[in-house]
Amino acid sequence: MIRTTRRAFLHASAAMAAVTATSAMGPRLALAADPIKVAAIYTVPIEQQWVSRIHKAATAAKERGDIDYVFSEKVANTDYERVMREYAEAGHQLIVGEAFAVEDAARAVAKDYPGTAFLIGSSFKPDAALPNFATFDNYIQDASYLTGMIAGAMTKSGNIGMVGGYPIPEVNRLMNAFMAGVKEVKSDVKFQVAFIGSWFDPPKAKETALAQIDAGADLLYAERFGVSDAAKEKGILAVGNVIDTQADYPDTVVASALWHFEPTLDRAIAKVKDKSFTAEDYGAFSFMKEGGSSLAPLGTFESKVPADIVAKVKEKEAAIKSGAFTVAIDDNEPKSS
Repeated sequence: MIRTTRRAFLHASAAMAAVTATSAMGPRLALAADPIKVAAIYTVPIEQQWVSRIHKAATAAKERGDIDYVFSEKVANTDYERVMREYAEAGHQLIVGEAFAVEDAARAVAKDYPGTAFLIGSSFKPDAALPNFATFDNYIQDASYLTGMIAGAMTKSGNIGMVGGYPIPEVNRLMNAFMAGVKEVKSDVKFQVAFIGSWFDPPKAKETALAQIDAGADLLYAERFGVSDAAKEKGILAVGNVIDTQADYPDTVVASALWHFEPTLDRAIAKVKDKSFTAEDYGAFSFMKEGGSSLAPLGTFESKVPADIVAKVKEKEAAIKSGAFTVAIDDNEPKSS
């Protein structure tokens, strides 16, 4: 009964705002206090790479006083819609999450709560008919390309193993960009590509990586947790993805492509506050030129990567940021070669 009353109150408040506005409005978003109420829903633990970056950005926004932030982790796909509805009923003005396996359900919830803004990770684009549902993605192909250049210089056998979660566009484009970067430096390279069918299964990722090492790989692309453990155990190198794990693997992780969710989230927060949030594709805010991705510092490998390659990487990075060079976005499933 309490939730029904709150929902009615929120919808009534939004309707009043729409009536009194002097200009045309988009969706009837709930009135934004300062800070605004934000809820996030994660299907995996917050330690997982992708989710950890969203959580980091939200925590930073909370610490500077822009938002009140709560979250649910390890939410099963079958429970996702229920949790979304509970947060919407509780009056959260912005709900953040991912809809990769629950796309229809997520959009159905957004349709039922036009006074709530939804910022959802998705392989699909926003729909103007659902103006309170915006999408985002980790378009960090720019940084992935640069790590590929470094990998191309560091592999001795020319045999690179790559372990991903699922062959979906969000993963494929990063792998393809990495492979393109490798080929710029070393054209004759063999890639072993495998997917484990899970977003968080370190033991399976490690087992898959060990098999690739047995097949000749002397460098691994660690799209999933567990791959760097295999590299460390066998004394070979690894390239990280989304987060920087070199502190945990100082002799193993030579480079990492970092995702920064702050530009995406900060834009959404501002849009909710000024009541201009609408169906928008936030993907571009993960591009390097927008501050949404970067190459992690080489750290312990600063003196181990050839100086000429470091110079080439810096030159390419500058070209990406200036727009002189564009990393291709290739969402096709990468294949072993």
